[in-house]
Amino acid sequence: RAEPLLGRALGIAEGALGPDHPEVAATLTALGSLGTAQGRYAQAEPLLRRALTIDERVLGPEHPEVAQTLEALAMLEGRQGRYADAETRARRALAIREKTLGPDHPDVATSLAGLAEIYLPQGRYVEAEQLAQRALAIRESRLGAEHPAVIGPLVTLASLQAKQGNWPRAEPLARRALAVAEKVLGPEHPDAADALEPLVELARERGRYAEAETLGRRALTI
Repeated sequence: RAEPLLGRALGIAEGALGPDHPEVAATLTALGSLGTAQGRYAQAEPLLRRALTIDERVLGPEHPEVAQTLEALAMLEGRQGRYADAETRARRALAIREKTLGPDHPDVATSLAGLAEIYLPQGRYVEAEQLAQRALAIRESRLGAEHPAVIGPLVTLASLQAKQGNWPRAEPLARRALAVAEKVLGPEHPDAADALEPLVELARERGRYAEAETLGRRALTI
């Protein structure tokens, strides 16, 4: 349902404001991000590149909106395994936000978490952990320990510990992420499913297959 609405919004914005207005770029970024989430990378990338071109030309290369579009492109490239390109864009987005918003702004935490997600599948666990820990600290400090924004860094930290076989460290992180998701967002929220994944792996590794199956089924039904 979101895609037709965004497509209509894009047409309205282009007609009313012109093809190079920041509102057009924002809608293009939203459409591109939706395409990335749906795995339609070939359709999403030109939308995001057009949005970036508009933002850089109209707002300037160091505007926070540029950082947002850069991160959307980095996510797309990361999902395609284009890690070098993704890292370059994510680092640029982080630098923009640190410069314009300050090092402890919640949006900086978003950039840190995004860069950690690029490092994680490459096995760059030390770098990913440092970034995720910093993102978590910023969000806890600025938003609170039970804000939904802490769930992502907690899941990342749990996942990277699980990938290294460090289950005693992975389990409390994943359980905390799940507890926050269930309390603040509800047990059927997708963030709860994300928190369940490392717990499924943990149960399998410890031979608790019935528990793993129960948790896995629950994640699939969300």
